[in-house]
Amino acid sequence: MNMILFMIILSLALTTALTALNFWLAQMNPDSEKLSPYECGFDPLGSARLPFSIRFFLVAILFLLFDLEIALLLPLPWATQLQHPTITLIWASVLILLLTLGLIYEWTQGGLEWAE
Repeated sequence: MNMILFMIILSLALTTALTALNFWLAQMNPDSEKLSPYECGFDPLGSARLPFSIRFFLVAILFLLFDLEIALLLPLPWATQLQHPTITLIWASVLILLLTLGLIYEWTQGGLEWAE
């Protein structure tokens, strides 16, 4: 009981000390850039009817497309426990090859160029 009480008091004291140290070391003079809101690379205080660049959406969709491959490849370590793990590894290799070919195609077509 004494050990648990000691650990609780010690953790509370450490948390309080670290919080006080954080407030003491924190910089309290933010500049204008830190105080301004940021919305997707355009001025948020201007008109809302300005044309928006479609390149932002294209790059975001490409990021999501190529980022989802991680979710599809996460179960691969458990594929070694199947009866035929080589079939699973072949399908994973086909998926990686297909995504690599898609990335090369997007790169050659200029889909990853932000500024033209």
